[in-house]
Amino acid sequence: MDYDKEFNLLYLMEQVYSSLISVSNKLQATGDKYSVPLTSRQYMTALAILHLPEDETTINHIAGKLGATKQNITQLVNSLCKKGFAEIIPSPKDKRAVNVHLTESGFKALTACGVSVSIDFMADTFKYFEQEELEILWKLLKKLYRFDGVELDGLEENVKVPNAFNDEEVTVAIERFSDRRNKL
Repeated sequence: MDYDKEFNLLYLMEQVYSSLISVSNKLQATGDKYSVPLTSRQYMTALAILHLPEDETTINHIAGKLGATKQNITQLVNSLCKKGFAEIIPSPKDKRAVNVHLTESGFKALTACGVSVSIDFMADTFKYFEQEELEILWKLLKKLYRFDGVELDGLEENVKVPNAFNDEEVTVAIERFSDRRNKL
């Protein structure tokens, strides 16, 4: 065994791990500034709810979508409910479970955050990345996620937020994204 090589590999892994934690914390704190009236974690929770079939929006399914614990998602859902952005209703499929649904206020909050988060935050955060680099980063993050054999079941598919944006508003938003990204 090459002791120095293995030691350097371990050191590199520790640096990658600590960097991932630091980047995650920084992204969350910065994302909170873009996602008012939600926090970035509440925003992602609301998105996860939209990415699930309406009758399968249980705490466990939301947690699975976000790679989070049931306890963590319960706290996030409770905070969304306190703000009036979500409601908990009994699951028609399982008497022991509940489903989480966004309220009309929740859809409005998600839509309000959507432009700032999807356009401004993404443009500002990934301004120095080329498309190929983003594709590689995404591929590597999915590979890292499955270290325990569980595949990432994320938010890849596009979902339509009811009554959110018409085609003209989407065009304006994409132009805003391009302008913001290219001026930085």
